[in-house]
Amino acid sequence: MARIAIAGFMHETNTFAPVLTTYEHFEQAEGFPGLTQGADMLSVFPPANIATGGFIKQAQALGHDIAPVLWCAAVPAGYVTEDAYERITTMIVDGLVAEVEKGAVAIYLDLHGAMVAQHQQDGEGELLRRLRACIGDEMPVVVSLDLHVNITELMVAHADALIGFRTYPHIDMAETGKRSADHMHMILTEARPQQARAFRKLDFLGPLTGQCTMVEPSKSLYDLVAAMQEGPVSTISYTPGFHPADILECGPAVVAYADDQEAADAAADRLRDWVLGHEGEFAVPMLSPAEAVSKARGMHNSASRTIVLADIQDNSGAGGTSDTTGLLKALVEGNAEGAVLGHLTDPAAAKAAHAAGLGAEIELSLGGKLFEGGDPPFTATFRVAALSDGQFLCTGPFYGGNNAQLGKTAVLEIGGVRVVVCEGRMQAADKEMFRHIGIEPDQVPILCLKSSVHFRGDFTDIAEDILVVEAPGAFIDRPAKNAYRNLRAGVRLGPLGPVHQPEQAS
Repeated sequence: MARIAIAGFMHETNTFAPVLTTYEHFEQAEGFPGLTQGADMLSVFPPANIATGGFIKQAQALGHDIAPVLWCAAVPAGYVTEDAYERITTMIVDGLVAEVEKGAVAIYLDLHGAMVAQHQQDGEGELLRRLRACIGDEMPVVVSLDLHVNITELMVAHADALIGFRTYPHIDMAETGKRSADHMHMILTEARPQQARAFRKLDFLGPLTGQCTMVEPSKSLYDLVAAMQEGPVSTISYTPGFHPADILECGPAVVAYADDQEAADAAADRLRDWVLGHEGEFAVPMLSPAEAVSKARGMHNSASRTIVLADIQDNSGAGGTSDTTGLLKALVEGNAEGAVLGHLTDPAAAKAAHAAGLGAEIELSLGGKLFEGGDPPFTATFRVAALSDGQFLCTGPFYGGNNAQLGKTAVLEIGGVRVVVCEGRMQAADKEMFRHIGIEPDQVPILCLKSSVHFRGDFTDIAEDILVVEAPGAFIDRPAKNAYRNLRAGVRLGPLGPVHQPEQAS
């Protein structure tokens, strides 16, 4: 029925992380596909749990023609370099404009929403502004967003609809693409009048660990979000934000679209008030590494299933380096025999293990090389217990359908504790990350995962209990511990936390 041009640019920027994100990072394929252009997008994305794939399948099912331009993503890390941002943004805008000149009548963008470049606080808002400057205000632009987007005024102003994920772990990425296609179809078929919009920014920052939609209060919150999309309200989103992005407009938001302004305002206000009424419930207790290991060992004596420890602050999915050693040290010192930790990123160690060979004993200074605020490298003699090329098909609900490429991967053993080491960075959110190298997760007494919440999608079914560990890492989950410089005044740093007051310039 219509030709729709599509593109995607995904990055969740932790401005406190030490590693910059370059153009080459967007080219690489690790947990998600590398930079993909043109017709290749039509075959790469539909099988995977990615919003672009869901949009393509649904839009085609509705009879629309897809004009694919470019899609890329990089593992969350520090600022996107100016070079990477400008190169990719130019490729996307120029490509979309070219498709419009060929007859495309609408545009779909698959964006994360928490991208910060070295020279642009609002990566997605600036991209949309540049696009609008080229195509004008009349052409429909629908955008799907990650749940951890920091929605800005600029983004709201330049999109006809912003549609966010509703699950964390993000098992509904493809489903969000489908909902975006349905909304685009509604706009193109003129089934509804021009949509009014309402945008509400909330002045508190919540920890990622308190946003899991499998448990309260987020479970009831997102049940409410889904229920509110009815009658005059065509789509509504609540996004809790990504607090490690130090920008002016960081934080939770509500955006609602409806047939009239009164309905949009009423929906946005109702959802905002619900969240603020439950603000204190979004806090989650955390244990030190030593406390978590001691508790897990005690629980294991009577447990029938695996005890899962979440090494949340070294989560590459939130900009962590995935190379900290605090929890590994606690496991070894705590004699946690049989425990497994994964995945620790150390290219030199992975290559050394492959060079030494299966069964070899090698001395390594493992990890601790990228994040300087944590424990030093763990220096010891390890036995090489398993080796792989790091390539496997993900089967869990988050990464499912994606072909992972982690490079050289090894299992290193010390004192009965095993650690999975690899060249690439990918948060431990899929059982195949362990199975492909000979470890069956449900046969492990204590399983330690470098992930904040996404692991719950594939590992909850084998867990006797889940312990949240606060080991030093580049992703700090307590907002009050971050040294914000750009965040607006008056924001509470944590649920019911202290009020942020920027330092006055001297």
